[in-house]
Amino acid sequence: MKKQRLTDEQYRKQVLDAPPSDKVGVRGFYHVQIVEPTGEIVGDSGWHENTVVNLGFNQYLVMSLGSIAGSKYLTHMALGTGAGPSAADTALGSEVGTRQALTVATSSGSKTLRCTATFAAGWHSSAAAFNISSIGLYNTVSGGTVFAGNTYASSGCASNQAVNTTYDIIMA
Repeated sequence: MKKQRLTDEQYRKQVLDAPPSDKVGVRGFYHVQIVEPTGEIVGDSGWHENTVVNLGFNQYLVMSLGSIAGSKYLTHMALGTGAGPSAADTALGSEVGTRQALTVATSSGSKTLRCTATFAAGWHSSAAAFNISSIGLYNTVSGGTVFAGNTYASSGCASNQAVNTTYDIIMA
């Protein structure tokens, strides 16, 4: 199955400006950019839709609504070299480097939570460039349970390059 890549304009029209609906659901979209030390963007995934895993729905959404012990909230983002999580997974496959703390925001009346993280130059210890191709949202700096994630077209990332990420969780 080919992953659909949306441009910023397509994302705005199809997702952010979509008409309201009576259905209740959760959609997530992410965007990954590899940045040279000069600020030049040398890799851009475009916007892609995510997969919310089963425990993501249960522990991050359902349990949180009831303030049930063991509920989780988003705090970190991870990148990987392998496949994104399937619905039954609890972690991102082939995670690399150090997870980064999220900056989260929403606005009054919004149904969207925007999570951003910057993986600064040196975020991974590999001397050689390697390909990154997956992303995931977590509740802790290591271990924990993935909420959602997916894959994108693999891009080479050198240790002197930063990675900027944006991940929107939309309640619809």
